[in-house]
Amino acid sequence: MKQTRIILIFSIILFFGLLESPLSAQRFNDRLQNRPYADLRPWHLGFSVGMHTQDLSFTHNGLVTEGGRSWFMEQPSFAPGFCVNALIDLRLNGFLNLRVSQGLYFGSRDIRFIDVNSSDNDDPLIYRQNIKSTYIVAPVDLKFSGQRYRNCRPYLTGGIMPAFDLTRKRNDYLRLNAADCYLTAGFGFDFYLPYFKLNPEVKFCFGLTDIIDHKRQDLADDPEKYEITRSLRKARSNMFVLTFYFE
Repeated sequence: MKQTRIILIFSIILFFGLLESPLSAQRFNDRLQNRPYADLRPWHLGFSVGMHTQDLSFTHNGLVTEGGRSWFMEQPSFAPGFCVNALIDLRLNGFLNLRVSQGLYFGSRDIRFIDVNSSDNDDPLIYRQNIKSTYIVAPVDLKFSGQRYRNCRPYLTGGIMPAFDLTRKRNDYLRLNAADCYLTAGFGFDFYLPYFKLNPEVKFCFGLTDIIDHKRQDLADDPEKYEITRSLRKARSNMFVLTFYFE
């Protein structure tokens, strides 16, 4: 989480470092431009493909069960996922756009459950679970663009991303709520090619809700599994997303 904030701060500094006066930009743009009127359209469509990683940040409550177990949850590694979106872009003014990009995110998380009180041969009891997710997402972002330099233009984005998970299994150690919402921030560059714009974009998504399903009626007959859910106060989902827009 700390590394994500450092990357985000560095990205903002880099973005504003690329902004110069209009006169300097005019001298820099003293050459043939591709698609010089592309940003004057009141609206346009596009699509994106990319990859992302999903993370869970756990908050434990320190529960010790009747059997003396105390569970600690972690996500030791990250697995890349795939995402695809359809884009609607509305021009608000010369530097500000409203973007809506509905799509699908396919990904997974590998979770470890460790009993920190177990001491059999100094090897703690560990369970594992792979949580697969298929999210329908509907990000709504404001895009603030800098001055165009020849065929490149930097920008920042910020917004919210509602998400709904289509894949939830019963009888697992953990089950996530289907609905979630993320606060998003990112940056990217518009590259003006002869026939379209290519926009590589990096986005950070921070979950706003507790994503754990605490009401596990499906585990009523398996109290040992339910101990793991009871050991959590909350958990939040985060994502790192790299996408390529074609507009």
